[in-house]
Amino acid sequence: MKGGTSRRGVWLAWAVQAALVLAVAAGAVWVVHHALEVLRARGVRSGFDFLTEPAGFSISEGWLDFDASQPFWRAFLAGLINTVRAAVPAAIFSVVLGTLIGIGRLAPHVLLRGICTAYVELLRNVPLLVQLLMLAFAMANLLPDPTEPVHLLPGVWLSKGGLSVPWPVAAEGGWWPTHFEWPERGDFGVSGGAALSPEYVTIVAGLTFYSAAFVAEIVRAGILSVPQGQMLAGQALGLSSGQQLRIVILPQALRVIVPSLTNQLLSLTKNSSLAVAVGYPELVSVANTTIGSNGRAFECIAIIMAVYLLLSLLISFGMNRYNARVALRGWR
Repeated sequence: MKGGTSRRGVWLAWAVQAALVLAVAAGAVWVVHHALEVLRARGVRSGFDFLTEPAGFSISEGWLDFDASQPFWRAFLAGLINTVRAAVPAAIFSVVLGTLIGIGRLAPHVLLRGICTAYVELLRNVPLLVQLLMLAFAMANLLPDPTEPVHLLPGVWLSKGGLSVPWPVAAEGGWWPTHFEWPERGDFGVSGGAALSPEYVTIVAGLTFYSAAFVAEIVRAGILSVPQGQMLAGQALGLSSGQQLRIVILPQALRVIVPSLTNQLLSLTKNSSLAVAVGYPELVSVANTTIGSNGRAFECIAIIMAVYLLLSLLISFGMNRYNARVALRGWR
């Protein structure tokens, strides 16, 4: 009997949430429809019919090829893909870098702790837009010419022309099997591999460095939330400091880290819209170009809002599912 009541409660909760989502969606549709009707009444051409018209502009880079003869909807799709193309690696790098810095802030070594603290305080308190502009200036003025690139790592070259890295290429007959193509320096620059544009490198690096400062504080707070007795228990079992951190501390700290990390990943995704300031053709850049070509400001802004809302909901859904798993790990 109790099981049936519990199932009915779950179904009722889902029904209420579904009703709320439908109500919000219906309200949004009504607002958009009403706004378009007002614009038409004032003699302003409005509507989303322009999405099927030729865009008349091209997009300089991205995974989805796009030229001026293709419709606006494909331009927005290319911009969305470019947004994801920048936000996903930045999120991964910022979590890794932020975790290392957060651990470093708790290190017993004074110098390491001081460097990590200085990084957090500096990057966290300087606006992201300023950091992006500084990185763009450095890429354009401080790096060597493409004919004299800096060799950072095996197969990794950096210059004013961007970043060249190894990249998988398809063998004859399809993607299986594949092999890595390594960039090689020649007389006129670097050839082979994947060439990442300066604008792309700027936005990914900027989002990574900025977000890592916040992730570091989240990780530090999560580690400090674990009772001291857990570390003593690890020591009693003969675990090294690294093993204590990896096996005992971090798994329990995740229940504190993940909710705050979710908010930070949402902020990172929305902050990717600042890529328009450094010339990277993501969603907002495409929308701005579209507004300049046909004047459909309301429609373009509505598309931007809808896309970022969808991305945020997907991130929240994924992180909440993960949080539900780690939240089960409690202290007995």
